[in-house]
Amino acid sequence: MYVVPPPSQMKSDPNSGTGDLRVYQAWKGSNKFLLQGRLIFGPDVRSLALTIFLIMAPVTIFCVFVARKLMNDYPDNWGVSIMVVFIALTVCDLVLLLMTSGRDPGIIPRNAHPPEPEGYDGNAEAGGGQTPQLMRLPRVKEVEVNGVPVKIKYCDTCMLYRPPRCSHCSICNNCVERFDHHCPWVGQCIGLRNYRFFFMFVSSTTILCIYVFGFCWVYITRIMHAEHTTIWKAMIKTPASIVLIIYTFIAVWFVGGLTAFHLYLVSTNQTTYENFRYRYDRRAIPYDKGVLQNFQEIFCTSIPPSKNNFRAQVPIEPPPSTRPIGGFVSPSMGKGTDDIEMGRKATWGGEFVAGLNGEGQLSDNDILNIKDGGLGGVSPDIRTHLDEIGERPGIHPRRSSWGRQSGNWEMSPEVVALAARVGEQNRVGGSSSIGLPGGNQKL
Repeated sequence: MYVVPPPSQMKSDPNSGTGDLRVYQAWKGSNKFLLQGRLIFGPDVRSLALTIFLIMAPVTIFCVFVARKLMNDYPDNWGVSIMVVFIALTVCDLVLLLMTSGRDPGIIPRNAHPPEPEGYDGNAEAGGGQTPQLMRLPRVKEVEVNGVPVKIKYCDTCMLYRPPRCSHCSICNNCVERFDHHCPWVGQCIGLRNYRFFFMFVSSTTILCIYVFGFCWVYITRIMHAEHTTIWKAMIKTPASIVLIIYTFIAVWFVGGLTAFHLYLVSTNQTTYENFRYRYDRRAIPYDKGVLQNFQEIFCTSIPPSKNNFRAQVPIEPPPSTRPIGGFVSPSMGKGTDDIEMGRKATWGGEFVAGLNGEGQLSDNDILNIKDGGLGGVSPDIRTHLDEIGERPGIHPRRSSWGRQSGNWEMSPEVVALAARVGEQNRVGGSSSIGLPGGNQKL
């Protein structure tokens, strides 16, 4: 089992870019990999061992104490067929379990950078000495599916707009197409590429429970007729059958109820997530094509290939382009993220321009940096003037951006005027020095 190590532990050859680093080794989700990325599991894959035990324990008891004795009670090898059918059902159930748990459920690859906002012109240049305003990506967009408006959301983690029916799993930390739910019993998300196998696994488990339950009663009935005794005395003679009857009776309520629920979801073309979150009871289901076509979509269509090649080498990302103009911000700009620092403006390529804005003027946050001692070479006159301004109610004292909910500072008119005067003098002087009565100091 391969678990993605922390970034500090992953090394690569600097001369070759990534060396032998594979996608599954640098995977940013919470998944665990087996056989060098050929099998992908969820972070709770250990629960898969418990599920296998809950299946194999009653199977072993049934084979040893019930099916083996029934083999000799029926002529013409009918007793052997009981064991053969049971083993075939068990193998089918386990294979479906592994196909559900060990494959890509439909993970959408993450973007290295946020998408371009609508209306953005990559060749746009600043004109008239002014910097264009930063464009904010909308949090929600609306698209039409079969004439019904459906909202799609922006995912801050994966930096993409989720397609319809896609959701981000907080356990696996991935966006999954046609996300149904995260199943702790199989240790994997249930989505577009493994929902079919999940449904078949739950259904085959239900059939397996009914099979064991039924043949345990058959064995008790054979004892009654063979020994001409009551049902209670026959049950005492085969305690293993009683244990299996109780176990399968309880289990069939869970897996049988789950099978019935998913039959309803398939017939109406819903997912578990949609059914619990959106409640289509009072409005039309945009994906419903009729019962027959809904079943055909789940069971009779080809499964799309995975969008991830986990065994491929990690591609070398090109260096970010630097632009002297503003770009865009993601919907979470005001929330304070790891790659946004106070006193800097974000640009398209992810670089930051500190100190002067597009007009050659000091930005608001850099004026606060001067006040806080961020630039040690500033003259005392500027410090005195900023200290006087800082005592007024027009400007808030500097705070860390991590707890700040808004992306803007409230600036007093004095600070705005000071910034304009400093920028004007900077342009006239033709250098990065600032001339004030207190002296001429380099920034």
